[in-house]
Amino acid sequence: MHASGYVLRIATRAWVNNVFDMAIYYTNLRRKWKVGQAIIFVHRTENGDAIVGHGVVENACEREELSEEEKGKNAMPKWKRAILFKYVIRFNKPLPTRETFLGDPKFRGRYCHGIALNKEQIDRIIAQAESLQPRRNQKA
Repeated sequence: MHASGYVLRIATRAWVNNVFDMAIYYTNLRRKWKVGQAIIFVHRTENGDAIVGHGVVENACEREELSEEEKGKNAMPKWKRAILFKYVIRFNKPLPTRETFLGDPKFRGRYCHGIALNKEQIDRIIAQAESLQPRRNQKA
């Protein structure tokens, strides 16, 4: 199966902020990262694991290929690969994973990290998460 994207479970609040501030994720996870793949970001919130945002892969490269700035001051010390994103979108209201197919016990916690997703699964998760987001005031 060719994955249209993956789930990345981000362990700490600082790393969540880093992903959304810099549009880069540092990992040792071995996957076939491709330009254009969608990534669903999961993080543990006060209400359990939740989908906190998503992004689209622009490039994935080895540590040696990056500039010192891109290597990041807050990156994990032992990462081997950096995933750079075309864009990342952070949800104001995270979607609890238990309200999606990721709520299945076999995907709980660290077992969620690196799950391959097809296009239908990605579209369904993003649509479900976007439906929870506050609407901006629109003038009639």
